[in-house]
Amino acid sequence: MENTVNQKKKHRKILEHWQGLALLLIIYDVVAIHTAYFLALWGRFDFTFSRIPDYYFTPYKKFITLYSVICVIVFWFFSLYKSMWRFASYTELSRTFEASVLMSIFHAVTIRVFFGGMPRTYYIFGTLLQFIFLLGARFFYRFFNQMRASITSRKGNGDRVMLIGAGSAGRLILRDIMTAHETNDNVVCIIDDNPNKWDRLIDGVPIVGGRDDILSNVEKYSIDKIYLAIPSAKAEDKRDILNICSETDCELKQLPGMYQFVIGQVSATAMKSISMEDVLGREQIKPDLKEVFEFIRGKTVLVTGGGGSIGSELCRQIATHSPRMLIIFDVYENNAYDIELELREKLPELNLKVLIGSVRDSRRVFEIFSTYRPEIVYHAAAHKHVPLMEDSPCEAIKNNAIGTYKTAYAAMVNGCERFVLISTDKAVNPVNIMGASKRLCEMIVQSFDYKIKQGKADEIPQLFTHVGIENADKDGTGSVFKNIKTEFVAVRFGNVLGSNGSVIPIFKKQIANGGPVTVTHPDVIRYFMTIPEAVSLVLLAGTYAHGGEIFVLDMGSPVKIDTLARNLIKLSGYKPDVDIKVEYTGLRPGEKLYEEKLMEEEGLKKTDNDLIHIGSPIPFDIEVFLRKLDLLMNAAYANKSNIGDLVADMVPTYHRADKNNDLSDFDAEKRIELEDEDS
Repeated sequence: MENTVNQKKKHRKILEHWQGLALLLIIYDVVAIHTAYFLALWGRFDFTFSRIPDYYFTPYKKFITLYSVICVIVFWFFSLYKSMWRFASYTELSRTFEASVLMSIFHAVTIRVFFGGMPRTYYIFGTLLQFIFLLGARFFYRFFNQMRASITSRKGNGDRVMLIGAGSAGRLILRDIMTAHETNDNVVCIIDDNPNKWDRLIDGVPIVGGRDDILSNVEKYSIDKIYLAIPSAKAEDKRDILNICSETDCELKQLPGMYQFVIGQVSATAMKSISMEDVLGREQIKPDLKEVFEFIRGKTVLVTGGGGSIGSELCRQIATHSPRMLIIFDVYENNAYDIELELREKLPELNLKVLIGSVRDSRRVFEIFSTYRPEIVYHAAAHKHVPLMEDSPCEAIKNNAIGTYKTAYAAMVNGCERFVLISTDKAVNPVNIMGASKRLCEMIVQSFDYKIKQGKADEIPQLFTHVGIENADKDGTGSVFKNIKTEFVAVRFGNVLGSNGSVIPIFKKQIANGGPVTVTHPDVIRYFMTIPEAVSLVLLAGTYAHGGEIFVLDMGSPVKIDTLARNLIKLSGYKPDVDIKVEYTGLRPGEKLYEEKLMEEEGLKKTDNDLIHIGSPIPFDIEVFLRKLDLLMNAAYANKSNIGDLVADMVPTYHRADKNNDLSDFDAEKRIELEDEDS
């Protein structure tokens, strides 16, 4: 209550201050108009008052006060008393000119009709002086501020700023800094890639060259800060410029984007710190999601792993587009609870169900599908941490491969329309068990899709870890397998910025702790994308799907992790290997130097979005694969130490770092049977 009262008092003071300034300006205008036309008349008679005839002076005396009052009224409608003259620009100049010309014509016509003619010079010089007096008062404050800023700049007070961009946004930023009371920043030079602007001035500040001249001019002008004000620049150009800037010790900031420029939020305070997304240098994917949400609207949608980084963003975007029901399914109750609180607060009308359980528990999965009958499933539940899965390979198989199989089977027999698997670029030529398990997931959804299209859904084995109530064909008639139309697809993308386990938060934490920043190898490279991009792609897969596809995002050029770490150190205001040390720890188990988006055998087909492609499936023996899954599941639940060999047998592209495991722990007879069938 007290805060509200204080805000009202503050607002009232602002109103009183504004009204006071307007009243002073009105008084000034009245005096200025009187003075302008008196000087015009006085000058006509050689500035000798006694020489002014009464037949000229009397009309002036009788009309000038009435005229000035009418001028004030007209000026009010032209908003000449409402503008913030500290930011006066062409708009204010134009309005002042239009109002002056209009009133001068009114003055000339009225005084001639009602009081007789006046000397021609009276009209000409009166109009001219009136405009000069009106304009001078209104622009004096701005000129005074600019002069003061110029003097301050010459004195060397405040931080010295290099402005990149001599376009409209750059000019607005420059003028805002020059007139701002809240900052002592001084723009001392400007960079622009247009050679026609070089060696010229904007408000007295020199344009010293293009991006290649940044480093030399940072040293020449002793720059403390660099402001990037090119909102329309391509991501690649912005990345190149920022990479050059990161070679300096300067603080970097930029105007967020074209949206802020269009709505007029162009000021020094609108500048934001450079983020790693900017340094990546790739345009954000902003697909038209109208079709996606038309597909989602009015349907029951299930998101497995809905509390995770990708899953929670899926839930956020789905929730805003009127699903009949959104079901969040996660084994980790804290994450699930967090996203539940967030969605219930933002969207209280949302029909939301949050359920705890594991995709490895087929009884729980079947219970959920039979109870809620979801029409669309986004399967984000998975173990994703590469080194941890290398130490616990059976858990990767149980959760990723078998969990996907059980969820897909439950979706198929319970009338689900679309099943979208979230995969990873680590599934391409995998060298770790996590990547291999995700490749198994892709092969599973392709197998399901193939069997359904062949009308042989009943031939897909139902994997049991226990004889349970979840048996799909309860009556033994096979009717549950008739008219199945579930479409299965996979979506493959790279590392996600800001997700759990992402390298960026780890680097930031290490920098905050004073280092060292640990990089596995100086040559390791990765593809990156943002969480919203990944989610947009997953959602699009639901509409583009015809079944069996692997959707692949064109993530642009890969990024060297060592460069990423060093840039992040620089952007945090430190020098790599001086203030914050960079240490190389060696590749962890299951890691490789680079990630691939597609296997060599896969081709690419276009979609309606130029940045989204479809990989042609690599053929494999589906019958044998499905039977081997049973053996794989049994080995995983038996926690066999050398399960990797069976995975390698099922995923030909899996290149294990350690190939010396013995197969004696596996059921030899079953294995021989499967190998005979394979041959």
